[in-house]
Amino acid sequence: MTASVAVYRSIYTEDRFKQTYGSEHSTDGNLRLRDRLAGRCRCSKRAFLHLLRERVPICQWLPRYRLKKWILGDTVAGLTVGILHIPQGMAFALLTSVAPIFGLYTSFFPVILYMIFGTGRHVSTGTFAVVSLMTGSVVEQMVPSPLDLNASSSEAAEFEAQRIGVASAVALLSGLIMLCMCGLQLGFLSTYLSEPIVKAFTSAAAFHVTISQLQSMLGLRLPRHTGTFSLFKTLASVMENLPHTNMAELLISVVCLAALVPVKEINMRYKHRLRTPIPVEILTVIAATSVAYATSLDSLYNIEIVGHIPAGFPRPQMPAVHTFPDIAGDTVAITFVGYAVSVSLAMIYADKHGYSIHPNQELLAHGVSNTVSSFFTCFPSSATLATTNILESAGGYTQLSGLFTSLVVLIVLLLIGPLFHFLPKAVLACINVTSLRQMFLQFRDLPDLWRISKMDFMVWVITWLSVVVLNVDMGLAIGVVFSMMTVICRTQRSGCSVLGRASNTEIYRPMGKHSKCHEVPGVKILTYNGPIYYGNRSFFREEMGRLLGLTPEKIRSWEKARKALEKREREAAISTVERGVANTSFSSENEFFKSETIESDVQAVLIDCSSVIFVDIAGARLFTQMCTECQKVGIHVYLSNCNENVLRILTSSGLMNYMNPQHIFVTVHDAVVFIQQQMEKPPENTTTVWV
Repeated sequence: MTASVAVYRSIYTEDRFKQTYGSEHSTDGNLRLRDRLAGRCRCSKRAFLHLLRERVPICQWLPRYRLKKWILGDTVAGLTVGILHIPQGMAFALLTSVAPIFGLYTSFFPVILYMIFGTGRHVSTGTFAVVSLMTGSVVEQMVPSPLDLNASSSEAAEFEAQRIGVASAVALLSGLIMLCMCGLQLGFLSTYLSEPIVKAFTSAAAFHVTISQLQSMLGLRLPRHTGTFSLFKTLASVMENLPHTNMAELLISVVCLAALVPVKEINMRYKHRLRTPIPVEILTVIAATSVAYATSLDSLYNIEIVGHIPAGFPRPQMPAVHTFPDIAGDTVAITFVGYAVSVSLAMIYADKHGYSIHPNQELLAHGVSNTVSSFFTCFPSSATLATTNILESAGGYTQLSGLFTSLVVLIVLLLIGPLFHFLPKAVLACINVTSLRQMFLQFRDLPDLWRISKMDFMVWVITWLSVVVLNVDMGLAIGVVFSMMTVICRTQRSGCSVLGRASNTEIYRPMGKHSKCHEVPGVKILTYNGPIYYGNRSFFREEMGRLLGLTPEKIRSWEKARKALEKREREAAISTVERGVANTSFSSENEFFKSETIESDVQAVLIDCSSVIFVDIAGARLFTQMCTECQKVGIHVYLSNCNENVLRILTSSGLMNYMNPQHIFVTVHDAVVFIQQQMEKPPENTTTVWV
């Protein structure tokens, strides 16, 4: 059964529709800035509690916590993630070019702070491979590592202090940038790192991480390369020094990979059947540490071990703030990457579990986490892919799981940490490499991207190649710029098409894609699928002129013909008055003029503005110019479906001085019906004059 629709109503112009259905202007927009600020700054108990719950979310969700339902899941998930944080924290500290103990600190303080200020219930914060790699590049640039450094000397301690001072300064500056962005409500800036950019960037960064860990897995003592083409420089250096490979560390790496890769694959494949994933990383760390201690591998085979890990909390100390001018540029990139990844992860799991994320509050949470933890010798932190996935799959419900994660790390810091003295660094390098599995698998998105959007596919490929070939920071910048250029190009070349009417309906569709839709006689209906601004005004004008058949030559020809006609009219009027006879040739001359100057039968052009999202001053002036040109050739201009902002700008620019305000309609069909009624009226001022 086919339903039918019949609607009978009056024709609505924009003015008439506003008079009938519009609301009166609100006086709120006329309030002075001082009055609006005063209204927002009024203090009361209710306002204070609302601000407290908004800025400190734990005050909102903790009183509503369902103890019996959620506590078991949060406990199991938190303990599982905490066990994983221990090896990953130490491993990612190597990426940051600092001692492993600082990775444990970074796995503790930010977790506690995010639990208090964060809005992501399933987000696990701490050390993240990409952020650690970027921070390590800054540390290597500021404090290069000497090859002849004695690990047991006082110079080594001073060297480590300088390095963690720089890394902490990056964390402090990153946190301050996030807090400033939160104050300015700039959480939306994360949207400029689109999904293809983030995935391509993290996938390419995974290659940088893997190549940087080869020297530790092979037992090579090589300087770390930074800057442009760093990946190829590191790879060339490793290949050149392959004959100096430490066979004991190579054997350790092979055994660790043989244990880590299959078990992690089992965890991924059977994650729905396993209550908690197998903690293969911590088991590998324990086994490797035990074997290295029992067999004295460090002294017999000269393998590189973690070394002294102090027990207890670090004393608060000031980061190396004097390095701010030198690290500012890199820190901005680190801030945007950390925040974009964190918000993306938070939103993915928020959508999956049906709650909302507040980007500006996430800025505050990560800003506070990085700022405060930087005074406890921590490097920059963010949400992490692997531990967030495990937290959700292990049954975590709320941010309270972060408390149990911190308890595990706290026990290691206070009691167990020194036992990892003999842990080979090759084991940590293997943990780094195997933790990148999800990032490498993002290549599987490419076929779908190619099928859905070839432009997004190009953004992915260009970003990936830029990061791999150049370096992490420059590659990210190129990816963002290229992505924004694709948006600009798409708005510059938006399609302009002619609409036709489906028979016996009020539906209008592009004729190029709907062969059974036909043009309304005498009316050219045009639509433009994009904004009209200074960047595409020339293209818009060319397209409209092409579709209407208006060229500068034709307009000049028409003007000359009109002036000639006016001259003949004046001469005919004088002749009529003098001779007292009717000018019977006037009508025939007028018809001849029209047939000579207008090739088509278009009497009106209707522009459908439903897809025009905004117009700037250049676009508004172009509308005025087109309206004038159409009037010169005797074509009336009508508009329909203008949104409020577009209509306001067009009106403010003076378009109504060249166009009848009653020619702006609510819908295309309203305008078409009105135009047809006007064309059916008998022509005026065509009677013969007798004197």
